[in-house]
Amino acid sequence: MTIFRKLLAAFVAAGLTACNAAPSPAAKPPKEGRPALWKLADEDTTIWLFGTIHVLPPGYKWRDAVIDKAVAQSDGLVIEAILDRTDPSKAMALLARIGMTPGLPPLVDRVPADKKAALAALIARSKVPPRVLDGMDTWSGALMLMPVLLGDLGLAGGIGVEEQLEGDFKAVNKPIEGLETAEQQLRVLDGMPEDAQRQFLIAMVDDGADQKVEFEKMLTAWARGDEKGISASFDKDVRVSPELREALLVRRNAAWTEWLKARLDKPGTVFVAVGAGHLAGNDSVIAMLKAKKLKVQRVQ
Repeated sequence: MTIFRKLLAAFVAAGLTACNAAPSPAAKPPKEGRPALWKLADEDTTIWLFGTIHVLPPGYKWRDAVIDKAVAQSDGLVIEAILDRTDPSKAMALLARIGMTPGLPPLVDRVPADKKAALAALIARSKVPPRVLDGMDTWSGALMLMPVLLGDLGLAGGIGVEEQLEGDFKAVNKPIEGLETAEQQLRVLDGMPEDAQRQFLIAMVDDGADQKVEFEKMLTAWARGDEKGISASFDKDVRVSPELREALLVRRNAAWTEWLKARLDKPGTVFVAVGAGHLAGNDSVIAMLKAKKLKVQRVQ
């Protein structure tokens, strides 16, 4: 499994349950971070497009003068979704409403026989009662286990780029809006076929000793603004499941592209921050904008 799916869903997992695993040492950052930044503009509108990582190691430094200037110039912030980080019970209530179905087999029986022991161990480490997970859909059960994997990567105490940006805009009373709601994001996962949901769960179980290496590769590519590296790191395992790729990446990118196109009709400057995997590769928002002959250029 690549880290892509984990970080794509980390916005949910971070709000669902505290990680009970002891955090491992954080990934070592590059000496200098220069994440990629794009500019989409017309005569009276500027949209900064910035690719993020939803969860970072504690204390990770990624800001630079170019990004700070774009943030300062912006009238508002747009992120994937606005989440209530102060009250995890709201996220749990939402997950319970959308992600629970009676009569399902136990979660450990939804993976192949050779994966059951590893899944049982992951469940034990999560401290989530098995009876709770057994009543959940496969995708939502997988999300409940995600904090353990984030802890293994040293991310248990870290926060993401979006949270830091939200703090900046709140401090100066500038508006923040979301491209999606938390419910819409969960509905994307809930709408996947059961086979795809089980692939999601199996991929989490399959995370082995190389996950830290994979995360460091992704983090390094992001920090250097390496589009090819970002695309390869975020994208390679999603290609294994066309259903996952279509649901989590392609359809959302297309919807966001239409939103950005429409936003050009409103004068002003806005800073749009979404997961870096959405801005790199052939099916990225950047590629879709260019296909529509819109003026988008990389500025860093």
